[in-house]
Amino acid sequence: MDLTVVKVGGSLAADPQKLRALCQKLCELSEGHRLVVVPGGAEFADTVRQLDKKFALSKVASHRMAVLAMDQYGLLLADLVPNSVLVRDLGGEVDGAIEQGKLPIFLPSNLFFKEDPLENSWDVTSDSIALYLAAQLGADRVLFVTDVDGVYTSNPKVDKNAKLIEKLSPAELSALGRTSVDKALPKLLLQYKIDCYVINGHHPKRIEAVLMKQKTVCTLISSR
Repeated sequence: MDLTVVKVGGSLAADPQKLRALCQKLCELSEGHRLVVVPGGAEFADTVRQLDKKFALSKVASHRMAVLAMDQYGLLLADLVPNSVLVRDLGGEVDGAIEQGKLPIFLPSNLFFKEDPLENSWDVTSDSIALYLAAQLGADRVLFVTDVDGVYTSNPKVDKNAKLIEKLSPAELSALGRTSVDKALPKLLLQYKIDCYVINGHHPKRIEAVLMKQKTVCTLISSR
């Protein structure tokens, strides 16, 4: 059965009720699909950004602090997702959790402090980390679950004329500049060639539709 990495964006924590509903849905979906959750950075990463501006931190320090922010959000998600379990290694821990009927939530600090496989900069966020983990786990797709419907021609929160893009390539994504995913992602997509979907987590049924290979409101980023 296919493996799907679900990156739960930190922006979703702004609405506790909707985040709880999403977490419940992910638990239900894990009963019929092989899923692993990768947390965003949420408000924990925002705090790191503020401290970086205040103290002009080194790239290594700010990157590691941001990775630890993902761990903290992961701990929060584990408290909200029924039947979930925390995992920290790429070995057999993820498969073992799935085989036991659990939904694994990956805490990345242990791996990234040891191997440091990605650039240390704010261009690399939990998006690129989720894609890297998907590649190492042999996942078939990554779902970037966030608070917008997908990738737009411009920022939909400030531009009423912004249009949702249903499908685009990594090159087209890069040309748009900063979007709802991080700046390093297009280049990594050319390397790993894994289909990615940007989906609104306020509508959990859309996640189910993608897993069932049904048409829904989202953006597909494909290099295939």
